[in-house]
Amino acid sequence: MNSRAIKGDIDSRIFNAVNTTLLVITMIVIIVPLWNVVVSSFASSRALAEGGYIFWPSELSLENYQAVFRDSSIWQAFFISISKTVIGVVTHVFFCAMVAYGLSKKYVRGRKLYVSMGVITMFFSGGMIPTYLLIKDLGLLDSFWVYIIPALLSYYDVVILMNFFRGVPEALEESAKIDGAGDWKVFLKIFIPLSMPAMATIALFNGVGQWNDFMTTKLYVTNEALYPLQMKLYEIIVQSQTQSMQNIGGSVVIETATKGVQLATIVITTLPIVIIYPLLQRYFISGMMLGAVKE
Repeated sequence: MNSRAIKGDIDSRIFNAVNTTLLVITMIVIIVPLWNVVVSSFASSRALAEGGYIFWPSELSLENYQAVFRDSSIWQAFFISISKTVIGVVTHVFFCAMVAYGLSKKYVRGRKLYVSMGVITMFFSGGMIPTYLLIKDLGLLDSFWVYIIPALLSYYDVVILMNFFRGVPEALEESAKIDGAGDWKVFLKIFIPLSMPAMATIALFNGVGQWNDFMTTKLYVTNEALYPLQMKLYEIIVQSQTQSMQNIGGSVVIETATKGVQLATIVITTLPIVIIYPLLQRYFISGMMLGAVKE
């Protein structure tokens, strides 16, 4: 073995060792705080007051979760969150796919104008007050559809799908049209099935955004029956903090109870995403790669 091969082997081992070390450090930095939040959410007020633990509290309790679910309206909030996430993701992905399918065709009249208009929306928005006035004029205030209609289109997602559609062989579309298929049939029977990885990627991003969104509720919804889970949990945290501030004696029990409720809300909020993400991970990776390729 010559000196160049030996040097290459040493460099490879050093590179692998550094990568392994960085991976271990990253996993520790991510997993340890996450584990601490989860186990702390199951800790009793006394264990939280004692502190001094990372991996396991001295006393376990469900009192924090009982405090969160004590409000019966929390189940209505669950239903609203699930409904707006599912409906919002399906309508958003389908609408973006329709727009992307049309803009991916070079023969469409005004295509460059539409693309330019879409690019402008990627960098500029109307602002909060004009958007509020528009939502009001459309009659979407205090309506469930305020979660769905304004979120129908994202040009970022349209760009991903446009690049994906351009990679579909034209022979497939031509053969389908020779057999008598129209644009709708080509879109639904050929492009939609072939673009599932890209759509899963967009669905994951949009689903996380829909699930975590509560600013839409704060700005446009006053009817508590339409509050999603995020807004209800936000109210629980605010009420807990208010009770803690009103505690003149500075009781440690109330302060730790407030902290426990906050930790429980974090776990409840993130749990659905943690469950769903691994199921879509393989589509997420392939969709990002395919959507990013442009000839």
